[in-house]
Amino acid sequence: MTPGRSRIVGPRFLLAAATASAAAIATLGLAHADDLEPEVVYATTGGLMEDSLTKHFYLPFEDEIGSEVVPVAIEVPDQWARVEAMSRTGQMEFDIVTATPPDLITHADKLMTLDCSKLPAVVENGVDGACEDKGVMRTVGGMLIAYNKEALDKAPSGWDDFWDVEAFPGPRGLPDTGDRDWWVPVVALLADGVAPDDLFPLDLDRAYAKLDEIKPHIDVWWKSGNQLQQIMRTNEVVMTMAYSGRLVAVTDEGFPWAADWTNAVRDVGYMAVTKDAPNPNAAMAFLNFYYANSDGHPDFIRTVKYGTGSAKAADMMTEAERAGIATSAENFPKLVIADYQWIGDNRDMLRKRWNDWLTQ
Repeated sequence: MTPGRSRIVGPRFLLAAATASAAAIATLGLAHADDLEPEVVYATTGGLMEDSLTKHFYLPFEDEIGSEVVPVAIEVPDQWARVEAMSRTGQMEFDIVTATPPDLITHADKLMTLDCSKLPAVVENGVDGACEDKGVMRTVGGMLIAYNKEALDKAPSGWDDFWDVEAFPGPRGLPDTGDRDWWVPVVALLADGVAPDDLFPLDLDRAYAKLDEIKPHIDVWWKSGNQLQQIMRTNEVVMTMAYSGRLVAVTDEGFPWAADWTNAVRDVGYMAVTKDAPNPNAAMAFLNFYYANSDGHPDFIRTVKYGTGSAKAADMMTEAERAGIATSAENFPKLVIADYQWIGDNRDMLRKRWNDWLTQ
């Protein structure tokens, strides 16, 4: 075990995890946990995320299974650059990597194809889509409408209300960061009446015509999650597209903001196993363990402010907490799922169209 880590494991967790872990080990074709590799190397962002994963999942996994999770703190773009380089040399160091939905497509040739039947806890406890061919959901959020309850007379209900500056007067915010080159056109089409199932392929001419209407009312094009939180704290806008987790953090601080989940764009962070992982069995065992350890999810969610792919975990939260969780029974059906294959195939075009429009 890495020096300095403390073990925080409860008896109820050990019993539930032991049962699910034994099932996962059997499905991997191994006779016993001792047959697993001694470690699994997980590349993900550091800071709060790493600390929370360590407390609620890495250490319990080591205590129960005996394999140590070795975290590598790295930003996602740098991670993929490393993966590409290691693939060329045939010396892969990462077992598990962090992936966005487009990453699962763009880097599919670098990732193991998962047999979800060998992840029984994911199948049993996960929301619909928790296990994909190339990844397992870790954290789940939504790009939703955040609104100031004190600044507006009524609550918005959908992206058409975000565009309605007469019924909902006041300055707006939109992102100029991350996947904004398809997030924002998607919500523009939703505001223009396109049904979620009819969004793709994106009609960009229609989307940008709709964006022309709202552009004069955008006071802040926020460029980071920290800036997003700041404009909510300082009341620079009355409504903004927002990461659900960042909104939860602001409301937890006591600021009068709320969420409208209607047609929020699903935002998922996946755990994926590299194709040439040095410790593939331990990596698969960890993916299953993440879902087997249901008791670890509520406090993890409260800390990182995002839901997980565990439907069972969402049911363990309070009603007020579920309101901010993407995978709660109340919010999950409202999420819009993008066509990531189309996005991946058109990424350069999408970015150019966005940059050209924003700088006009």
